[in-house]
Amino acid sequence: MIRVVVCGACGRMGRLIVRQVAGQKDMRLVGAVEAPGAGEIGSDAGELAGVGKLGVPVTGAEKLHELLASQRPDVLVDFTNAASAVENVRRAAEAGVSVVVGTTGFTGEQREAMEGAIRKNGIRAVISPNMSVGVNVFFKAVEETARMLGREYEVEIVEVHHVHKRDAPSGTAKRAAQIVAGVLGKRDDEIKIRSIREGEVVGDHTVIFSGQNDRIEITHRALSRETFAAGVIKAIRYVFREAPPGKICDMQDVLGLGR
Repeated sequence: MIRVVVCGACGRMGRLIVRQVAGQKDMRLVGAVEAPGAGEIGSDAGELAGVGKLGVPVTGAEKLHELLASQRPDVLVDFTNAASAVENVRRAAEAGVSVVVGTTGFTGEQREAMEGAIRKNGIRAVISPNMSVGVNVFFKAVEETARMLGREYEVEIVEVHHVHKRDAPSGTAKRAAQIVAGVLGKRDDEIKIRSIREGEVVGDHTVIFSGQNDRIEITHRALSRETFAAGVIKAIRYVFREAPPGKICDMQDVLGLGR
């Protein structure tokens, strides 16, 4: 049985992950964490997620250390914000707990601090800006297309999300830019990204390759956040059973897509 703690358990993604974990025969939710002072603290995480009472009260993040010590989880899942995620991962690493991180918006310094804690403590980790299986196939298609077309085509990325999304560009768009830049031997910031925030769009990403005589577009559209939550379940199993200690893995590793 994989014992799971979810940080950011009362957010949009957090509730979906709680729901998904509760439905797995090989997993058990043993902790649900929210920001200190959140109104949901003390409420049952299962009831908040719409799956009925699970006997897991929402805990404030200031008590994460105690929660990890008492519940001894196998995996901590983080969908919070960049600053909180760094602290949550540090605490998990010190407790020897594997992590699955879907939080985005990290600065270079924050990412370095988080990865440093993982390596120092030798825990297993999956960090990915997008846990969707479809998006990671999209990444692979973008990589292969960039490799085949080379520098003769100009590249632009357009990403559209709901008005509530705080970071722009999205982590997924940044990752696509990194992939293209890596293939073409460019800097990440040489790949233009256009960010649009409107309505309740779950997440649309398009990479446009423009040549003199034609144009190729590769698009992924998320129709429901369930696609991300389903990917998280795959990542939990991978980090528990297969991920090498101390290595930073991503969804390409989880899905066996290689590089």
